[in-house]
Amino acid sequence: MKALARLNKYFFRYRGHLVLGILFVVLQNFGAIYPAQVVRESLDQVINHLKNNPLSGSSDYITALVFRFFLLIIGVAFLRGLLMFLMRQTIIVMSRRIEYDMKNEIYEQYQRLSLSFYRRNNTGDMMNRISEDVGRVRSYFGPAVMYSINLVVLFILITVSMFNVNPTLTLYVLAPLPLLSISIYYVSEIMNRKSEQVQEQQSRLSTFVQEAFSGIRILKSFSKEEAFTKEFADESQDYLKKNMSLVRVNALFYPLMLLLVGISTVLVVYIGGKEVLAGRATTGNIAEFILYVNMLTWPVASLGWVTAIIQRAAASQQRINEFLELAPEIYSEATTEIGFSGTIEFRNVSFVYPDSGIKALDEVSFQLPAGSSLAIIGRTGSGKSTVAQLLLRMYDVTSGEILIDGHPIRNIPLSQLREKIGYVPQDVFLFSDSIANNIAFGLHDTITESVREQKILEAATAAVIAENIREFPAGFETMLGERGITLSGGQKQRVSIARALIRNPKVLIFDDCLSAVDTATEEQILSNLKSATSSVTSIMISHRVSGIKQAAQILLLDHGKIIEQGSHLSLLKQKGAYYALYEKQLLEKAESSAS
Repeated sequence: MKALARLNKYFFRYRGHLVLGILFVVLQNFGAIYPAQVVRESLDQVINHLKNNPLSGSSDYITALVFRFFLLIIGVAFLRGLLMFLMRQTIIVMSRRIEYDMKNEIYEQYQRLSLSFYRRNNTGDMMNRISEDVGRVRSYFGPAVMYSINLVVLFILITVSMFNVNPTLTLYVLAPLPLLSISIYYVSEIMNRKSEQVQEQQSRLSTFVQEAFSGIRILKSFSKEEAFTKEFADESQDYLKKNMSLVRVNALFYPLMLLLVGISTVLVVYIGGKEVLAGRATTGNIAEFILYVNMLTWPVASLGWVTAIIQRAAASQQRINEFLELAPEIYSEATTEIGFSGTIEFRNVSFVYPDSGIKALDEVSFQLPAGSSLAIIGRTGSGKSTVAQLLLRMYDVTSGEILIDGHPIRNIPLSQLREKIGYVPQDVFLFSDSIANNIAFGLHDTITESVREQKILEAATAAVIAENIREFPAGFETMLGERGITLSGGQKQRVSIARALIRNPKVLIFDDCLSAVDTATEEQILSNLKSATSSVTSIMISHRVSGIKQAAQILLLDHGKIIEQGSHLSLLKQKGAYYALYEKQLLEKAESSAS
């Protein structure tokens, strides 16, 4: 229950629903025990009437008496049904609202956490926390709370009623309860451990399915359907075993509860018979006690079910707590925005990826005036993309400092920093939405529809994708599959470029975003970008010299270090590494054209 203590704030937030729910529980339980008292009264009156009138027992009198009590029970049942409806409308509604709040809280935490968190955790596990885990916790707020309160209230009311009738018989009826409590304690420990194992396997299963669906192209290309099906069957079998182990515990628990209740019923008949013979109880009292015991059957039997719900909720909440207690590694305490013009400076920046320990940048320094252009080129793994990640503050530098307009990047509010930077990633991600909505992703919702359409068209034209989009039957309203699977690689890259351009950012970063387009299209896009971003600070990351030679400044990286720096022409004159790379790519282009 320690893990569930974090949830007490929700009980306080919805205390109105909880208090009303408890009130309705109490009232409907009064309606539950009243029929037993009516049965006792009616049975005693009938027996007394027959005793007093053994020869002329009036059947009409007995019929009228029973019918009157019957109507009374029906009326109470209707009233109790209404109260049970209201009970569910308060407690179950409370649980649904808490579920809504919890999912929002978890999603906001996902938004706050840094990129390194997503590198360390798999998608299936994260999805499981916001769906399966929250669902199990909701059951704690709803059914578990409702039935627990119902059991406590009903048990108290029935116990008090039985003591008022016959204390001796009551003690015998309650005798099996200590054994019941001990059983619940030990079984709960087992259920808690097995519930945690089920949750962990559920996360693994979700991760496996998510990865299989995301990589379905690779899976089919390598003809691995059968192998993945077998692996999924193995994971499912493990999940089944863990669930069956938990179910077996539950299967033993319920019969145990019913056995103890059955013992109480036998004691009522045996001890009650003795009490009647001794004149300390009536036949109606025995009938009343049997009804009380039967009333306790479901609440007592539900103890196992409620215990299972609470234990599963505790295991799930423990996982949620561990996640919610994580602090974002990247944050900014600054709230005052700066005058953002786009001047960038790296001062002896070094960076080591925290997860892998790989040193991506080593004492990198450069200055980029506002409105100027910078190109970064180098081999795979030279640290090119790391420059973009650090500028967006997906990570913080290990040593050195990054300044924008003379302000340390840590002192700039994260929201402003990322709003002013347009980023086209190497690994393009498009949403399962229309092309228009994907391009307009960075626009504010406050702009009018006509302005929105105009901006979408301008951005698509600049990215040389407008004509391709018009060729689709639905045009800009064409719906994309997951991760933009409807489009080719080059089309996805150009849609991503349009999405960055439409924001009119102060800084534009293109991270090898033209690798999937042909040379002619690349030149047209670069020409459009040059005119569209003439007053914007731009950083072009590429492995092809043809895409960066127009930049005012070029950095050649190797193993995280700047080995050459200058304009295209000045670097060619040096006849160093840049010149060798340029000549090699020219030769490759010539050979490709000849073939």
